[in-house]
Amino acid sequence: MIELDERALSVLVAEDETIIRLDLRAILEAAGLVVCGEARDGEEAVRLARELRPDVVLMDVNMPRLDGIEAALRILAERPLPIVMLTAYADRALVGRAVRAGAFGYLVKPFRESDIVPALEAAHARHAELVAARREVGSRRRPLDLVLHGRGGTWPVRLGRLPDGALRVERAPEPPAD
Repeated sequence: MIELDERALSVLVAEDETIIRLDLRAILEAAGLVVCGEARDGEEAVRLARELRPDVVLMDVNMPRLDGIEAALRILAERPLPIVMLTAYADRALVGRAVRAGAFGYLVKPFRESDIVPALEAAHARHAELVAARREVGSRRRPLDLVLHGRGGTWPVRLGRLPDGALRVERAPEPPAD
């Protein structure tokens, strides 16, 4: 079981409609979550996700300059992060695109206030479990020895995992001579 820390989740809200964005902020803050930033379009969402490093993103699908699905793809290319999509469309194809982009949740407008916080908390918890599972799998793998060849010679390299799942790169033992 994953133990989540007790601090309030920080949430980046990406919604182009000001009234909805303000309502979301009020709902989240009333529930004890921290709204660390607000984006009015997809490009701003990508930039703020990079700068603010929120715990979770609540993002509208249809936004100017860059739609929410493309913004999610760009955010996730930089850092694994749970994203819950928010949209007025329940179209299965759109839901499929959002899931393939890496969304951890999907809420349809008009939403009930009581659905938002549980969706964000569930997305955060499932994401934490996924990250922990990936680290566990990665930590069990045996190191991989490679020999890199270049103009200046060869370099034996060993790739492995650190306990936290990060990649470890070190000099490998010399390969046996032929």
